[in-house]
Amino acid sequence: MLRIIASFFGAIFSWITIGIVMAALTIGAVFYMYGRDLPNHEQLALYAPPTISRIYSGEGQLIDEFAKERRLFTPIEDIPDIVKQAFISAEDKNFYQHHGYDPRGMVAAALDALRGGRLRGASTIPQQVVKNFLLSSDRSAERKIKELILSVRLENTLSKDEILELYLNEIYLGQNSYGVTAAAQVYFNKTLEELTVAEAAYLGALPQQPARTHPVRDRDFAISRRDYVLREMRENGYITAAQYDIATEDPLRTVQAGDFDSFRSVMPPRDYFTDEIRRQLSRDFGTEEFFGGGLTIRATIDPDLQRVAALALQHGLETYDRGLGVWHGIVETLDPAVLTTEADWRKALADVDIARDIEGWHPAVVLEVGNNDARIGIEGIDEDDDGHWIPAKDVTWARPRQEDGSLGNQARVAGDLLEVGDVVHVRAMTSDSDGSFIRWTLRQIPEVQGGFMAMDVENGRVLAMQGGFSYEDSVFNRATQATRQPGSSFKPFVYASALDSGFTPATIIIDAPIEVDTGAGVWRPTNASQQFYGPTPLRTGIERSRNLMTVRLAQEIGMDLVASYAERFGVYDRLEPFLANSLGAQETTLFKMVAAYAMFANGGERVEPTLVDRVQNRWGETIYRHDQRECVDCEFASLEPGLAPEIVSHNERVMNAITAYQLTSMMQGVVQRGTAAGRVNVGVPVAGKTGTTNDAKDVWFVGFTSNIVAGCYIGYDRPRRMPGASGGGMCAPVWNEFMKVATEKYGGGKFDVPPGGRFIKIDRFTGARLPDDAQGENVVAEYFRSGEEPVFGVMFDGGWAMGSNLPMFAPGEGDGVIDQGVTVETSDGQVTIIPDKADFGTLSTGGLY
Repeated sequence: MLRIIASFFGAIFSWITIGIVMAALTIGAVFYMYGRDLPNHEQLALYAPPTISRIYSGEGQLIDEFAKERRLFTPIEDIPDIVKQAFISAEDKNFYQHHGYDPRGMVAAALDALRGGRLRGASTIPQQVVKNFLLSSDRSAERKIKELILSVRLENTLSKDEILELYLNEIYLGQNSYGVTAAAQVYFNKTLEELTVAEAAYLGALPQQPARTHPVRDRDFAISRRDYVLREMRENGYITAAQYDIATEDPLRTVQAGDFDSFRSVMPPRDYFTDEIRRQLSRDFGTEEFFGGGLTIRATIDPDLQRVAALALQHGLETYDRGLGVWHGIVETLDPAVLTTEADWRKALADVDIARDIEGWHPAVVLEVGNNDARIGIEGIDEDDDGHWIPAKDVTWARPRQEDGSLGNQARVAGDLLEVGDVVHVRAMTSDSDGSFIRWTLRQIPEVQGGFMAMDVENGRVLAMQGGFSYEDSVFNRATQATRQPGSSFKPFVYASALDSGFTPATIIIDAPIEVDTGAGVWRPTNASQQFYGPTPLRTGIERSRNLMTVRLAQEIGMDLVASYAERFGVYDRLEPFLANSLGAQETTLFKMVAAYAMFANGGERVEPTLVDRVQNRWGETIYRHDQRECVDCEFASLEPGLAPEIVSHNERVMNAITAYQLTSMMQGVVQRGTAAGRVNVGVPVAGKTGTTNDAKDVWFVGFTSNIVAGCYIGYDRPRRMPGASGGGMCAPVWNEFMKVATEKYGGGKFDVPPGGRFIKIDRFTGARLPDDAQGENVVAEYFRSGEEPVFGVMFDGGWAMGSNLPMFAPGEGDGVIDQGVTVETSDGQVTIIPDKADFGTLSTGGLY
């Protein structure tokens, strides 16, 4: 009997042993099979997680940041223990005891499920790391087996702290925050060191269900999960019972609930400047590197001037728009049913997509329309007993635009423009004398748009850039992306090519009608005044922006030469050599025009515009630096008294320094007595040029002081006529408003006179040489090259035949510039006299005069 019993139990033991061996072999085979061709876990030792790229001003102020995954990498030694302990308690309390996987945790999870508890995973932190970094997130036995194998391998490769560092910097914690540092900022606007025990526990509660643990939408569940983590921390000995009691009483105050300001509140709203940096660096470094490379970018922006640029352009655009007297300011119309209570209308208004980045402007909704006035609710402004109103007298400037596009009658009461539910912009009107409140006034984003840009003439650092009225209304950057006709603001490049070709400011060009057979018809360019003025010096041609002179000059020197100059200065990649392009018919950008004018201002040296001084990678290594100048003396600890460090520039020269000064002097005349006269006055010498295209579809002013160049362009995005507009009338005031502040901060002085020349006084009407002691309105001192004896009285007509007996305008007649009779030598050596009031019958055709 005993033998039978022993045999029975021996057989059972044998079968059990065989079963265990077979199971072990099967498991071993499975692990062997799945262990082949797994991702290389050793790469995690070199892993650099995608992190936020941040942009700083020159003063070190954070002004913007970009990321697809909002992550701020923090080394493990800089993460406070309380944060580590919160996550370990929530996710893997045996983290420091197991070797990649936790058998006890797996058994506990299984028992909980058998008892009817919540089915929960038992993945350790190493398992979550390999899943997040090396595997997919699909729920399958195959993935789980691979996860176990890799977690063990990972434990043999990295230390516990290195694994925890990867986890705490990679984990997704909701609200587009990745890693604990970004999450602390997103939810509490705090650094990790500033977190309380309760706040750290809330972050630790997020990994499993971040979308379901929102601190406002899912407040009760979020608090229960936080308290669970706190209990685990207490049981694990990380916090005391007293700390637990205090933390569980915390009401869960967060940014999302409005208890703390958002981290973005310390940064200015995103604007055209930082968005242009994004566009350019994404092109230069690649999108992945820019949005995930953790770049530290030092921008060239001057925040004070950026604000002034925005305000100046906004003033100019709004002034023109309101002058048209057309109301188009309704952004959206809300259902009156959502306006019954203050809480309702505030919530509805907050959801409206409306520009909120315009200084002094507020979104508002019309709550009531009376017989004369309209009551409004204003975002960010508390209600008062009387309510806020738009009075009838505030709307009388405008006519409403009807559905068919026609204009209605002039508004007399608020109801002529507004209905209940209309969402509009408003601004507080205040007293100029003491700033006291007067009333609320309607505003509207102009339909006309424009761009403004300012930069340092020596190094190309862009100080300010405004690409439209409001970035939140339209992200299209009209300073860099809009290609428009520069009109007469292009003329300086025609004159520069002429001055470098032997012409002087006193050279005479015939201002008279011409006809050009284009093959598609006859082109008859005219001056803006519709008049013509006969023999005129180059200086007056640019001061008064004479089209006919410019076309004749371009024909005389050749459009191929003009095109080469325009391309050399970077205005165009390729300028087609058509005469119409001498008047700025081919499109370019404000960015290119301002950069090109900087080369006039700095004496003719190439300067590359930049919005970025320096870029550093995540390890602090400089991977881009704009300023390539050398400081010869900077290696010395000190210099002799009165000496400054010598800075050596290797910039390419694009034009002769004397030519640059001659052109600058001529463009000073534009500001003093030309097309910008009376519009610019900033207390320092200024040179510049206006531009107004046909039908005033584009208007420009680009000007510079000795150290700053700035430009303005205004026009409709879909070009159309702007009645009454001109570069001098619209853009020059914008430029002036900005430069008044810029010169107060950066100063300015006389333009440097290059060596190698001498001043000679001439008559600016005739180009005739005058005695050195000559004075008067017609006297101007021109700078001529040394060693070259100026030739006076020689005229150029571009080779066009003249009409007959067409009267010229003399000085004192409109924009006249013709003096009394002048003796000239023609191209064939003959001498002729232009009488004191020349007409076309007086001038022979073609050639040089």
